[in-house]
Amino acid sequence: MSYEQARARWQASNPPRHYLSITDLTRESAETVLALAHAMKRATQGGHELFRFARPTAVALIFEKPSLRTRVTLEVGLYQMGAYGVYLTQSDIQMGAREAVMDIARNLGRWVQGIIARVFLHTALEELARFSDVPVINALSDREHPCQALADLMTIQERFGTAPRTLAWVGDGNNVCHSFTLLAAMLGHTVRIATPEGYAPRPEILQQAQAFAAESGGAVVVIDDPREAIADADGVYTDVWVSMGFETEREARMRKFLPYQVNESLLSLAKPDAIVLHCLPARRGEEITDAVLDGAQSAVWDQAENRLHTQKALLALMLG
Repeated sequence: MSYEQARARWQASNPPRHYLSITDLTRESAETVLALAHAMKRATQGGHELFRFARPTAVALIFEKPSLRTRVTLEVGLYQMGAYGVYLTQSDIQMGAREAVMDIARNLGRWVQGIIARVFLHTALEELARFSDVPVINALSDREHPCQALADLMTIQERFGTAPRTLAWVGDGNNVCHSFTLLAAMLGHTVRIATPEGYAPRPEILQQAQAFAAESGGAVVVIDDPREAIADADGVYTDVWVSMGFETEREARMRKFLPYQVNESLLSLAKPDAIVLHCLPARRGEEITDAVLDGAQSAVWDQAENRLHTQKALLALMLG
């Protein structure tokens, strides 16, 4: 697929002005981003770029939370496409404290062509988008991690193609789980979510994911038993049990989540060619063992690389 072909499909798919949630996409726009990401990856690996910005382009990168993959893939991706990322930490701008979020949005809209924000509260993203004259992209919030989900589904497509598969989420029904479940359901997959009692995804997220699944032919189910979720699954996804902001709950969470550790015994219940996913960073020996994370079924490093290609595709379509 060429960029021009992707652009035409994107414009015909009711594309979003902002990308704060998977729900901002239609199935057609999501498929277009993923198809372009595959083409961009092949091009980059071949030593050239499929797309470069035709005019000077700068993007504000607001990071209230620290990051390895998100920051590096965004900065590298922008550089590869001939754009520039302006990295701003909370200590730099003190969003909502030193200056109102709406005023930051209004200022940045005069200087840059896009805003990408990694924040604690999703409401901060919504306020940025409300007052911004340029597109705003969610690089993580307490509600969702929609850029991560694009890389997740790209990795699944690399291994299995686009046909529907059975995917298991094991652990905390957190922001990453939200976006992964929404996008997988939108694209027709079956998602089985196994969490301890009290840690399931938000009800409104599940309701939307199940609505997507009803349209696409997929399914979304929540169960308690991780063995039931993983049985004959094509993909097994887990994430840390204690995310940033939940450190005070560590002891309680460790007790409740121990049966949900993705280890060799649990993974043996999945299909022999099943892949393992983790958005990283991983707590080795907690939610996942070294043997699984570094094992033959791990697709984690491809998944991390694909953050670069999916975000490049998204930026090229939204800002190009």
